[in-house]
Amino acid sequence: MPGLAALCASPLWAQTTSAAADTKADIEKLDVVTVTATRRRESVRDVPLRVETLGAEPMERAGATSLSDYVGSLPGIDVKTSGGPGRNAVTMRGVSVGEQQIATVGMYVDEVAFGSSSAFVGGANTALDLSLLDLKHIEVLRGPQGTLYGAGAMGGLLKYVTNEPDSTQFSGKVGVGVRQARGGALGHTEHAVLNVPLSQDVAALRVAAFNDHEGGYIDAVGKAAGEHINDGSTRGARVSLLVEPTSKMKLRLAHTQQEIQRNGLNVIEYDATKGQPIYGDLTRHLDTGEAYKLKTRLSSADFEYDFGFARLNAIASTQRLDSATGQDATALLGGNPAFDFVSLDNAFSLRKQTQELRLTSQRGPVEWLLGYYHTKETGHVGQRLWAQLAGGGGDMTLTTTGQPSEYRERAFYGDVTWNLDPSWSLTLGVRVAKNEQVYTVFVNEQLSSSGPSDDTAKTYLATLRYAIDKTSNLYFRAASGYRPGGPNSPAIDPNGQVIPGTPATFGHDTLWSYELGYKADLLNKTLNFEAAVFNIDWKDLQQPKAVGASTIVVNAGKARVRGLELAARYKVDAHWNLDASLAYTDPKLTEGSLALGPSGSRLPNTAKLAYTLGARYAFDLAGNPSYAGLNVRRVGQRNAGFDSPGTSVPYFSQPGYTLVDGQWGLEMGRWQLSAFVRNLTDKRAILGADTALTAFGLPLNVTTVAPRTVGANLTFNF
Repeated sequence: MPGLAALCASPLWAQTTSAAADTKADIEKLDVVTVTATRRRESVRDVPLRVETLGAEPMERAGATSLSDYVGSLPGIDVKTSGGPGRNAVTMRGVSVGEQQIATVGMYVDEVAFGSSSAFVGGANTALDLSLLDLKHIEVLRGPQGTLYGAGAMGGLLKYVTNEPDSTQFSGKVGVGVRQARGGALGHTEHAVLNVPLSQDVAALRVAAFNDHEGGYIDAVGKAAGEHINDGSTRGARVSLLVEPTSKMKLRLAHTQQEIQRNGLNVIEYDATKGQPIYGDLTRHLDTGEAYKLKTRLSSADFEYDFGFARLNAIASTQRLDSATGQDATALLGGNPAFDFVSLDNAFSLRKQTQELRLTSQRGPVEWLLGYYHTKETGHVGQRLWAQLAGGGGDMTLTTTGQPSEYRERAFYGDVTWNLDPSWSLTLGVRVAKNEQVYTVFVNEQLSSSGPSDDTAKTYLATLRYAIDKTSNLYFRAASGYRPGGPNSPAIDPNGQVIPGTPATFGHDTLWSYELGYKADLLNKTLNFEAAVFNIDWKDLQQPKAVGASTIVVNAGKARVRGLELAARYKVDAHWNLDASLAYTDPKLTEGSLALGPSGSRLPNTAKLAYTLGARYAFDLAGNPSYAGLNVRRVGQRNAGFDSPGTSVPYFSQPGYTLVDGQWGLEMGRWQLSAFVRNLTDKRAILGADTALTAFGLPLNVTTVAPRTVGANLTFNF
C-alpha cells in the first residue's frame, strides 16, 4: 500500500493498538524489536546495518495485499510491477540495470532462500509475493548481504518471518474484509488461524488459510473487450509444527502453499512520447485474454540443538514455483488479416532443494559463525506462439521453444566477532561459493543449443561497531555482493543461422559497499533516529545485449551509487506518534557500454529523492481504544531505461508522484475493526513501465497504482 511503510516500518506499529487504554508511563518508550539479520537474535538498534521491520498485522489492517504494498513505499526501494501481484522486480539502493535476468535483492522465508539464482527461470521478475496471513513481520536488510545470505543479495534482502506455533495456549483468529477501487468491482478477503498445543510446553500445531478476491478495475476494448478484466483471486494455506522435547532441542516443520490467479494484467498502453494512456483512463486494448497463474509451494525443516558452546541449525527445504501467462501478440505480428488474434503463451517451472548447516557460538568476547550451503535447481521455460485463424478456422502453432536448465551451488561461509571492550566490536566474514549450470534450448522440439558453465565467487564483510552509550551506536560496514554467471544460448540472425563469435558464457558481477551509520534511542527512548551514508562500487555489470535476433547476457561497464538514508520515529505523548524517512540515491554508470549507455548515465528504477511522513493519533471511542492515521509518500522521477540512443533498454521517464493514505481502527475486546483509504487523491502513479516493445513501434505497457480504494476489515481473536 503506497505510503504504508511510513507507518509500519516503525517497531511502534508492530503492536496491537491499545495506546489510549494504557498509562502514559507504559507507552512513552519505543518497543524493542528482535531480528535475525546477522543470523543471531538481536535488537534492531544493535545490528550494524540498516534494518527495518514491517509488522504484518498493521499492514493487513491498512489494506496491504501485495509486495508492492508492503515494501514499495519505503524510500530507497523500488518495486517495479509488471501487471499484478507476483510479477515484481525489487531494487534497493539503486542496484539495477533495468531489464535483468538475475535478481539483485535476495528473498528468504524464515531461514530458507527462495527463488532461482540463475538467469533462466524468472528470478529477477517474480519476487516472492506472500500473503500477510500469519506472518510476524518482514525484515528489510539494506546493502549487500552476500556473506551470510549468498548469491543475488547485492542490493539487500527481504525476509518473511512467520509466526511459530505456541505450545503454551490454544488460540486463533478469524477475519473478513471488503474493499473497492473507484470504478472497480467489490473485492473481499477471508482468513483464519488456529494454534493448537499438542503437548504443554513441548509441541504445537499452527494452521492458517485465506482467500482473497480482487474485484478488478481495468477495462478493455478490442476483440476481447470487457470490464474489470484484472479480477481474480489469491488463495493459500500454511501449516507449521513445532516440537521442543528438551530445552536444548527444537524442530520446526512448515509447509506454505499459495496460488495467485488473475484473468488479466493491470497494464495500460501509454503513448511513450506524450506519456498518456492511449485508450483512456484505466483502459487497454486486447484481442485475446492475458490471464496468468502463479503457484508457490515451500516445505522446510529446521532442526536446532544447543551444545552450550554453540548452537547447531540444520535446515532443509524443497520448493516449487509454477507460472503460466498469456500475452496478446496480435499487434506484434502486424495484425495479420489471416488471424483473428495471435497469442504468446509463456510458462515456467522451478524445482529447488536447499540444505544448510550452521554452527553459531554462544555470546562472549569472541563470537563466531560457520556455515555450509547447498542448493540444486531444475527449471524449464516454455513458449508457444499460436494464432486463431480468421473465420473460426481453428488455431495454428507458429513456433515453440523449450529451455530446460539446471543450477547447482555449494558454499562455505563464516564470520568472527571480537568484542574488544564494552564499546568496540569488530566483525570479519567471508563466503566462497561455486556453481555449475547447464542450459539447453529447443526450437520447435528440435535441439538448438546446449551449454554448461561453472563459476566461483567470493564475498567479504568487515564491520566496526562503537557503542557510544547504552542507547546509541556508530558503525562502519564494508561488504561485497555478487550475482552468479552462467551460460548463454548461441545468438542467431533473422534467418535462424548461428552468429559466430558470441560468448558462450557470462561471468559474475560484483560490488563493494561502504556504509557509515548511526542509530540511537533518544529523549528517554521516545525518539528513535537512524542515519546512514553509503557508497557502492559495481563492476562487470551483467546486462542484456541484442545480437541479431537474439538477446544474450554480457559483462561490461562499471557503476557507482552514492546515497543518504534517514529515519525517525517519535512518541510525542500518550496520543501522538510521528514518523518520517528519507532516501537520497544517486546511481550512475562510471564506465559506459554499448548495451547500456555512456559514462554518467543514470541507472533505471530508482528515484533520486523519496520520502515519507506519517502521523497517528490514539484515543478512546465509547470507552474502546481507537486510532486514526495519515501517511504521505513522495517519490521523485525515475527512468525505465537508459537515456541514450541504441541501448538494449529503451528510455522512458516515469514522473514523480505523491500519494496519501489514511487508516482508522477500533478495538472492542477480542474484536478489531479497521478501515482504510489508499491513494486518497486518486493519482495514476506509474509503478512500472515495460519499454521492450517500443523499439518495434508499439506502445509502452504501464502499470499504475490502483485508483482510490476504500475498505474495512473485521477480526475476532480467541
